[in-house]
Amino acid sequence: MAAVDLTTHPGHLARRLQQAHYLLWNTMVSEEITSPQFAVLNALVAEPGLDQRTVGERVGLDRSTIAEVISRLDRRGLLDKVRDPRDGRRFLLRLTDDGLRTHRKLAVRTARMNQVFLAPLSAEEQTQFFGLIRRVADAAESLRNPPEAAASGVQALPGLGVRGA
Repeated sequence: MAAVDLTTHPGHLARRLQQAHYLLWNTMVSEEITSPQFAVLNALVAEPGLDQRTVGERVGLDRSTIAEVISRLDRRGLLDKVRDPRDGRRFLLRLTDDGLRTHRKLAVRTARMNQVFLAPLSAEEQTQFFGLIRRVADAAESLRNPPEAAASGVQALPGLGVRGA
């Protein structure tokens, strides 16, 4: 049996991209704040006062992962959890001053990191790359979310309800 050409396997290439991103993130952005944690900070800069479930949806993290990310950011003093006055079961999230400063600092670093990460591509290729990767990510998302999948006529696949981060 002949070996499979893994350069034609999207999962293999996605894993390699993720490894490169992780290396760049840790060397250029932060060893303390992870990329998913930054995504949460960023979501709360854009929309202060979101609840945990909505933040998870905005950044593509499953319930257990978003709970852990929120817990870590709270322990670091980067966000505050305030009980929702309209629904005492929910907490609304806002960044602290320290959280806002951390986001500002990391946003500059992520911009530099992205330039390094995408340097092999021309500006036009970067636009194409983002368009294609978004389209694949959106299609994969619809496989994980049965209501969206049903609305689009796509069958949800079993076992895809959990996302890693």
